[in-house]
Amino acid sequence: MVTQRGKWLYNFWQDKQHPRGIYRKTTLRQFKKANPKWQTVLDMDAYSNQREKNYDYHGMACLPPKGLDCLVFLSPSGGDAIEVREFDLEKHEFIEGGYSLPLAKSRISWIDKDTVYVGTDFGIGSMTDSGYPRIIKQWKRGTPLAEAKTLYTADKNSMSATAMRLKDGQSEIDIINETTSFWSSHKYQLQDNKITTLQLPANAIISGIYQGKLVVSLKKDWEFNHQKFIQGEILLIDIALLRGEKGSIESIIKPDDKSIIETVDTSKKGLLITILEDVKAKLYRYHKKKNGKWKIQNIPFPDNGALSVTSVDDETGDFFVQFESFITPPSLYHVKSTNLRPELIKQQAESFDGSKFKVEQYFSQSNDGTKIPYFVVMNKNTEFNGNNPTHIFSYGGFRNSLTPSYSGSYEALSGAYGKLWLERGGVFVLANIRGGGEYGPACHEAALLKNRHKAFEDFESVARDLFKRKITSAQHLGIEGRSNGGLLVTATMTRHPELYSAVVCGAPLIDMKRYNKLLAGASWMGEYGNPDEADMWEYIKTYSPYQNVKSDHKYPSIFFYTSTRDDRVHPGHARKMAAKLLDLGNDVDYYENIEGGHHGFSTNEQLAHRLALSYSHLWSHLK
Repeated sequence: MVTQRGKWLYNFWQDKQHPRGIYRKTTLRQFKKANPKWQTVLDMDAYSNQREKNYDYHGMACLPPKGLDCLVFLSPSGGDAIEVREFDLEKHEFIEGGYSLPLAKSRISWIDKDTVYVGTDFGIGSMTDSGYPRIIKQWKRGTPLAEAKTLYTADKNSMSATAMRLKDGQSEIDIINETTSFWSSHKYQLQDNKITTLQLPANAIISGIYQGKLVVSLKKDWEFNHQKFIQGEILLIDIALLRGEKGSIESIIKPDDKSIIETVDTSKKGLLITILEDVKAKLYRYHKKKNGKWKIQNIPFPDNGALSVTSVDDETGDFFVQFESFITPPSLYHVKSTNLRPELIKQQAESFDGSKFKVEQYFSQSNDGTKIPYFVVMNKNTEFNGNNPTHIFSYGGFRNSLTPSYSGSYEALSGAYGKLWLERGGVFVLANIRGGGEYGPACHEAALLKNRHKAFEDFESVARDLFKRKITSAQHLGIEGRSNGGLLVTATMTRHPELYSAVVCGAPLIDMKRYNKLLAGASWMGEYGNPDEADMWEYIKTYSPYQNVKSDHKYPSIFFYTSTRDDRVHPGHARKMAAKLLDLGNDVDYYENIEGGHHGFSTNEQLAHRLALSYSHLWSHLK
């Protein structure tokens, strides 16, 4: 994956020689070569050695359009909390006396070369109950942080407050967001030192600006100024209208029964809109001509895969797109804005022979009659005899879409499941259950709050459908999920232990009675509800895995993995559940990495070790 800034392409790279990684650059001409020449910009191994502490690179924010003034986010041992340092991308060095923030879950963004918006831990009362900044300040270069001007203070019960300047090359709009829950926010415009409320739905998302207007994604139906718009629709809006002045709203694209708008990337040359049709991606460019009409262009990519726009050049509008499928390794294409013909630049080396395998999409039926799509990746000669070792991966929450992936599961070493699973005779299943965003906001909302059980029922329907088709049986079925997916697999394991023979559970939420009191847990109450409210707990306790373990049940063999440095989902969830199951005589394996944050790993070696443990656990119980 690369990012383009001017003539340079940037890439973060980890290998055996650089386990912590290097941030490096090259030109497009060099990048097209088999062995391009790279220049190292930032060496994280050297940085860690100098400070005698391991640091993970968590990205950088650079000031457009040139992108040479950057803020680098550095995480000790991989947690969400970061240190921020200003970096000169041209000179490849940190700026002495530049912008710098100590360790915190900070939010910082550029206004101009000498000014930033900043939210951080300013002291007592400056963070929300969720552990994120609630105060936004404007910080001038060369002045102490203590003298930064306070612009906005959010409610302590909100999730966070952030500010950003949106640019499209001609216009600039400053936006303040008070995120009241994971799915809602108050939106304001900062203009001439005055803060004005924007009349947008709380759950709408501002994706950027195009031709001086806001690009807005709706997550619910909306009626405004006698105009009606539907859930999932993308709009172009005069911001003056949202301040109560004159202006217009224009619909760009609407979803339908099978197609939803996954992402919108803005550029001066048009909007790059990624659409999912039955969980398979297509990419279009929408450009508004001078006569006011939209020119819509399909950008041709292979079918039955996932697409992600990884970088758009601010000046030319040229962009990079990554394509991958279950049996096609990640492939990076360069697309010129003038002809929109994708040019394959790089493809990851195959880690298994994809020609031996096939991909099918099936649909199960959940308890309420809803059709649930799932992908099956298997050898072309697989016999449907009920004896195939099968591995289901799913997530089902937070509007996260699971699309075809060469890794077989997100955040895994690309291609690992091919070597470790498919080539050994295993079957891989990706289940697109409700709670995710594969079919738009309605798909997510269907499993929110007191409908959480629908995600579990969807998952269980996939398992039973696999049995019905004789692809596998309970004796040979293993399941995996991490984070919210860890809640999923432990919940379904306690609901129906008879369906599975092995479970892999990573960085999980499990004790839903106390989740809101641990680390960032309070920020997820919009997803799960508040367990401190008696009525909500009466529902949550029906599925909370920790509270539903029974002494007279035998549960599938389970492997937990987590990280000591996870500052998002507390490792106590996994520790408690492992201890409880062990005390009751169940088969439990447990691994806790000492770094890596919520991802659970900081280096490729750590990830490879975890994957080896996971697949060893599955194989030993499903053969």
